[in-house]
Amino acid sequence: MTAAPVEPPSGRTFEELIAEAAAADVDGWDFSWLDGRATEQRPSWGYLRRMSELMASARVAVDVQTGGGEVLAEVPRLAPTTYATEGWPPNLALARRTLQPLGVAVVEAAEDGPLPFPDETFDLVVSRHPNVVGWGELARVLQPGGVYFSQQIGPGSNRELTEFFLGPQSYGPERDPATARRELAAAGLVLDDLQAESLLVTFADVGAVVYFIRKVIWAVPDFTVEKYHDTLLAMHEHIQRHGRFESHAQRMLVVAHKPA
Repeated sequence: MTAAPVEPPSGRTFEELIAEAAAADVDGWDFSWLDGRATEQRPSWGYLRRMSELMASARVAVDVQTGGGEVLAEVPRLAPTTYATEGWPPNLALARRTLQPLGVAVVEAAEDGPLPFPDETFDLVVSRHPNVVGWGELARVLQPGGVYFSQQIGPGSNRELTEFFLGPQSYGPERDPATARRELAAAGLVLDDLQAESLLVTFADVGAVVYFIRKVIWAVPDFTVEKYHDTLLAMHEHIQRHGRFESHAQRMLVVAHKPA
């Protein structure tokens, strides 16, 4: 999803838009299918730029829950020894195709399990949008003085979209900045930077909504086109009236280090 203006596809019916999005490949974290049809405002801290700067000076680094490896592949200069982990088989296969030609060793690891590395392996651990943050494991694999750098999804991200389909929801503290601050300290890490921002997301057609929900499965966990056909039709009519559907992504930057 880019920051470029969106424009609804012209001349396509509701059913055509739905069918196209339902058939699209949603493996990995490449959102280019949505170019021109959806936008997401970018956080002010510039994750890729700052991560690239850290990678350029690191010796041994790992990208935890790399997805399809798309973000790591954009880094101009990787650490001399760079690993990536991923647990979902389709993304694991995609990450290996994307990253192994760049010299990155891609290792299978469940998002909620132990990291398959010895203690104090890395001087840099990065992670963009991890589903689960295992602070104890992160602290274990970091070398003394090593840095953890992560952009995470904040509480109630895209709640407007979720609640359009599911109605009012309650949101727990799992991704709250205060929770991150407390849990990383409990794991023995020292917080260096913590920022949170709410970012505008727009969808220009109902097909873009379907594609996004199929890819970001926690937005509407039980989603199928058939089950939510009537809600999708209501979404289509909303976009026809207003020109777009607006939501807000919550993002959080966490930078910490392991004491030397």
